[in-house]
Amino acid sequence: MSSTETPPEAGHDFIRDIVRRDVEAGRTREIVTRFPPEPNGYLHIGHAKSICLNFGVAAEFGGRCNLRFDDTNPTKEEQEYIDGIQRDVRWLGFDWGDSVRYASDYFEQLYAWAIELIRAGKAYVDDQTQEEMRAARGTLTEPGTASPWRDRPVDENLDLLARMRAGEFPNGARVLRARIDMASGNINLRDPVLYRILHASHPRTGTDWCIYPSYDFAHGQSDAIEGVTHSLCTLEFADHRPLYEWLLANLPVPSEPHQYEFARLNLTHTLLSKRVLTELVRGGHVNGWDDPRMPTLAGYRRRGVPPEAIRDFIQRIGVARADSMVDVAMFEAAIRDALNASAPRRMAVLNPLKIVIENYPEGETEELEAVNNPSDPAAGSRPVTFGREIYVERDDFMEDPPKKFFRLSPGREVRLRYAYFVTCKEVVKDADGEVVELRCTYDPETRGGNTPPDGRKVKATLHWVSAVDSVPAEVRLFEPLFTDPEPDAGSFATGLNPDSRHVLQECRLEPAIVEANSDAPVQFERLGYFVRDPDSTADQPVFNRTVGLRDSWAKAAGK
Repeated sequence: MSSTETPPEAGHDFIRDIVRRDVEAGRTREIVTRFPPEPNGYLHIGHAKSICLNFGVAAEFGGRCNLRFDDTNPTKEEQEYIDGIQRDVRWLGFDWGDSVRYASDYFEQLYAWAIELIRAGKAYVDDQTQEEMRAARGTLTEPGTASPWRDRPVDENLDLLARMRAGEFPNGARVLRARIDMASGNINLRDPVLYRILHASHPRTGTDWCIYPSYDFAHGQSDAIEGVTHSLCTLEFADHRPLYEWLLANLPVPSEPHQYEFARLNLTHTLLSKRVLTELVRGGHVNGWDDPRMPTLAGYRRRGVPPEAIRDFIQRIGVARADSMVDVAMFEAAIRDALNASAPRRMAVLNPLKIVIENYPEGETEELEAVNNPSDPAAGSRPVTFGREIYVERDDFMEDPPKKFFRLSPGREVRLRYAYFVTCKEVVKDADGEVVELRCTYDPETRGGNTPPDGRKVKATLHWVSAVDSVPAEVRLFEPLFTDPEPDAGSFATGLNPDSRHVLQECRLEPAIVEANSDAPVQFERLGYFVRDPDSTADQPVFNRTVGLRDSWAKAAGK
């Protein structure tokens, strides 16, 4: 989606009301927003909310949104993450125009502004250790203590900063701090760090720098350089806004952006802390950033979640001023709504139980007509092969069923989807007493699953696949990664769901699923929506469940 298109996700919220008033009052000629990710991991669903808001607002008001990497910490940043973030933003449906921006583009300008702060007596080089600065910072109820280096002469500060840049001192030996107010009620204004020494190679600037600006020093000034009008960020940055404004007011910046905060996205059974997500990957709790259980955009893409479902979900939850918890069921509903209209229907049996139809001619098969998508008549139909031997789901049979079980059992008749009525006549077991086969009969007058001439009815319709041409496959089922609806980020490992991933290796698929050779999601009738995994090969098809036909969270909650 280009910045000039009006997206279908346009809506009304307090952020858009602010922007609208600024436009109507003539305070802003062109709306400029930005999405400023740190390239130290992959984007998650929380980032999607910020992406949709920043790009959406710019598009709705005829402005532009910059993609700008906050690449100020080279020890955690990698080109892999830069590439992955660009891929994810494009996949979600947004475009940043001709160029990507980086905070590192402005390192020289930021350094020059640091020198100006020193000359104005508003910054100084501090020799305290990190522990000493932390101890002297004070608390929410007690003021901080001034550094013994706070009144260093300007010339000495300039000399030390130049030597810091030249690489003369080791990591942690010195920092550059703003000289604001150690007694401020806002701890972020108690002489915050602007530069720290970090001897590390940067993904873009290599070893040109060994001092790097803090997030607070780089962020607002980068906004000003780019002419950002509305700097939109989540609520945890509200306490940083006074520092954001102080720096803009005390530097000769080319523009004066304004920061506005909105509530971050919180999902049940989900943690969106980048620290936790990184530890999940590094600790081997998941199989990489694109594991389908991960709440990353890469994970959702691999799981088959369409980007329009994410955009629709973000629109449904809206933009609020206060944090709240959103039930993951709402997200799953958005996924189902998107896939229901577009995904073709196919039949697959995940836990096969063989049926032999004794009165069906041996060696013969026939083609029956199956609907591709009942929600889309234009999708047409396809042929499915029916014969003497088929597979049904093992869960669709019970030898001694309870009262309200209406599927197959001895003596009971059911409908086979698109096929015939069949009646279970005999149960075949192995030496261990395990049911291995059912012997059934069919009614030839019920072809297509139609009601027979005598008008008798059945209470269940089962999906099935032919034993003759169905394709063996591996299918992976996923449940929420955390059992607790509100998992604790501090002890996340203890809350991991041990049953979050199931691998079924004896599944049977309708041939059309594999023959399509498509990466688009498909509905396995009665089972949910599935998508081919990148691990899939011609000899071993592998499919992931995108979402069930009912909420997976209910199972996790024991409902």
